[in-house]
Amino acid sequence: MPTLEQAQTWYDPQDPVHGFDHVLRVLRTAEWLARAYDADLAIVRAAALLHDVEGAAPGSGSSRTAHEQASAEFARGVLAAEGWADDRVEAVVHCIQTHRYRGEAAPQTLEAQILFDADKLDVVGAFGVARTIGYALQAGQPLFSEPSAAFREGGEGEPGEPHSAYHEYEFKLRHIPDLLHTPLARRLGAARARTLELFFAQLAEEARGADLPTE
Repeated sequence: MPTLEQAQTWYDPQDPVHGFDHVLRVLRTAEWLARAYDADLAIVRAAALLHDVEGAAPGSGSSRTAHEQASAEFARGVLAAEGWADDRVEAVVHCIQTHRYRGEAAPQTLEAQILFDADKLDVVGAFGVARTIGYALQAGQPLFSEPSAAFREGGEGEPGEPHSAYHEYEFKLRHIPDLLHTPLARRLGAARARTLELFFAQLAEEARGADLPTE
């Protein structure tokens, strides 16, 4: 099993979005869910420690769009070197490959559903606000820009349209509570999402000047 000290060396200490503090929160939540649902704790723990280890941050040369695959391959090498049985290595790999919101594959095992839920719970609530702003800054995108009609209808912006933090809320974050797998995660996600909703509603009001007094 990778240690916390070992895992910490794999993550950029300056990354405010997918750094080791995010990993620790996901680990804590994943372990809580694993114990609640009698999942394989070792599989869940290894997957949480390794899920964002490769290419999660945006930028030139980043494998962001397939970071779940790059991280899964990194995990396969680490766990094989530790002597894990092939079937258990692949169980961890499946968790990592299916944890991404925009990923093509859905989590099929309880452990994979737990990692998905734990990871998504860290992007709703107060940390959801902080991480979404942090990611927009990392990607060189604004905090707010008005989404086009095309974006609102289909999630694809017009040519040159920025993908602001508010876009990310509209496209992804507000839908997350409905996508969680476990009842405990759905309950916690609904509670945390209220903070997220209030923040982005206020952000939009201030950006549009809708809260300015009329007299």
